[in-house]
Amino acid sequence: MKRRTFWDRFYHRLFALAAGLCVLVLLGIFGMLLFNGFRFFESVSLWSFLGSSNWNPSAWGKATYGIGAMLWSTLLVSLGAMVLAVPLGIGTAAYLSEVAPGRVRDWIKPAIELLAAVPSVVVGFIGIVVIAPIISWIFGLSNGLNALNGSILLAVMALPTIISVAEEAIRSVPNTYKEGAYALGANSWTTLITVTLPACTSGLIAATMLGMGRVIGETMTVLMATGNANAMPHGFFDPVRTITATVAIEMGEVPYGTTHFYGLYALGAILFIITLIINLLAEGIAAKFRKQGR
Repeated sequence: MKRRTFWDRFYHRLFALAAGLCVLVLLGIFGMLLFNGFRFFESVSLWSFLGSSNWNPSAWGKATYGIGAMLWSTLLVSLGAMVLAVPLGIGTAAYLSEVAPGRVRDWIKPAIELLAAVPSVVVGFIGIVVIAPIISWIFGLSNGLNALNGSILLAVMALPTIISVAEEAIRSVPNTYKEGAYALGANSWTTLITVTLPACTSGLIAATMLGMGRVIGETMTVLMATGNANAMPHGFFDPVRTITATVAIEMGEVPYGTTHFYGLYALGAILFIITLIINLLAEGIAAKFRKQGR
């Protein structure tokens, strides 16, 4: 009995230590970003950083550090990806959990998991050689390297996460809910729309936000397939340059300790804060639905 108690305490403390280390690593990353970001604001005002859309650190004597165009480009591509991925992902999850025969499910599930294993550089290459020419041909553009291309590719990359989490959420709905709907005369479609999906709202929100996190932090795909034009986009047909792409392009060549160097940390801090806010909002919404029994 004493030996069992010892191992219970040991694993309890081990897991608590692991959780604490995760929190410390997260705080360390955030602290590093903030520390170096504040050094950037010793030379550049916060207003000019947030209020300008011109990012040109290499201009001789007139370097400008405006995040506006990159911030809007990041949000444009991410929102476009979620508009495409969320309905398709939740619909696929509902089909797999409620409609698909076992044999079909056994084929589709591994395919979705393999899709998650495709490297982002391969997805970006497909965007250049396949998706971009199609977009150019359909819409009569000079090239297809634009925000729409990036949104399509990021939607594909977010699908495995959304489908997997949403399917688990749908499967967790008690069968008594569905049986009650069937007893009242509802068919399978009505039960799915009016009973099953509302009953797992918190899980669907979690799936959506995890997909959003996958999308907003992606680098290589948007670096390759969106055109990398550092200008304010006016729509999905314009080339864009996201925050992650800017950091990836410039961090390897910027001189250490310069304003430009610390500016890239400021970009990382802004992206970190955006992601943190999205996750906090998602957790708050999910907790509200959980309290309501959903």
